Amino acid sequence: MRIGQLAERTSTSRRLLRYYEEQQLIVSTRAANGYREYDERLADRVLQIRGLLDAGLPTRIIKQILPCLDKPRAIHFPDATPEMLATLVQERDRMTERINCLVRNRDAMDEYLAVVSAGEAGAGTGAGAGSGTDTGTGTG
Repeated sequence: MRIGQLAERTSTSRRLLRYYEEQQLIVSTRAANGYREYDERLADRVLQIRGLLDAGLPTRIIKQILPCLDKPRAIHFPDATPEMLATLVQERDRMTERINCLVRNRDAMDEYLAVVSAGEAGAGTGAGAGSGTDTGTGTG
């Protein structure tokens, strides 16, 4: 597929896709006319990259862990330093905290929606009928 198709499929700008390629996060081939050609499987890869970037990982770390995202998994890091491993542990822990926060927020929204939905259902059956109506107090 061409860059425009990949951009559309992943909701990622062409400029950002070229940047990912420059950072060696994705690879393209060149067609005879010079246009970039991308493998269909790169759509998932781009979405993974975007998710990792959104989680706060820098591209240099993403480049290192991309092989872990492939199936079958091929994990081999000849240049893994103690600093890099410490960074990954720190980032993983930060992601876990963020996930926990998102789960708490989602659960709170679910509770709110359940209460509001129950209230609307009750209002439709007459339980809330008459609220907000003029009670004849001489205001109008």
